[in-house]
Amino acid sequence: MTASQRREQLLAVSRVLFAEKGFEGTSVEEIAARAEVSKPVVYEHFGGKEGIYAVIVDREIQGLTSALTGALSMGGHPKVLLERTALALLTYIETSEDGFRILVRDSPVAQATGTFSSLIGDVATQVEHLLADQFKRRGLDPRVSPIYAQMLVGMVALTGQYWLDVRSPKKADVAAHLVNLAWNGLSGMEKKPSLTTKDRADD
Repeated sequence: MTASQRREQLLAVSRVLFAEKGFEGTSVEEIAARAEVSKPVVYEHFGGKEGIYAVIVDREIQGLTSALTGALSMGGHPKVLLERTALALLTYIETSEDGFRILVRDSPVAQATGTFSSLIGDVATQVEHLLADQFKRRGLDPRVSPIYAQMLVGMVALTGQYWLDVRSPKKADVAAHLVNLAWNGLSGMEKKPSLTTKDRADD
């Protein structure tokens, strides 16, 4: 096995272990044992567990970022963009289950900081510009588009995290339901929404 092949083997083995047990639950000893090499071989290639983990996370982030930004950059009607983005995330989950588990295990969607939440924030920034344009066209205040972008992207990401385990209904159906809620909700938005209950949080 060449050095390059060994490196890829160690990454593949570590990816599975990190998905199963998380960063803290995985040891260099386990990686070496599953790869059938000695611990020094692992250290030689990556300098330790941290080095392997960093490479794996970087690859997963690149793959998911490419899928999501690709879906957004194709242009078209906002509803179609939403459909493409939802499908892109669900397809990534379907084809890179271990990778997605690694991203959300140590940096869940609901967490304010971390690699995955940073990625979600980046995607929300792209969506924000699309929403601002739609808000202007519909006579809505474009200044609130950032928070709506966070809502939309967070909704898709959390649904994806849920679907990772249940895998039902089918991917296309999940995407259709996401778009149904997001798009039909957006199409009927009020210009100045307010709470209808008397015991509002700001009273």
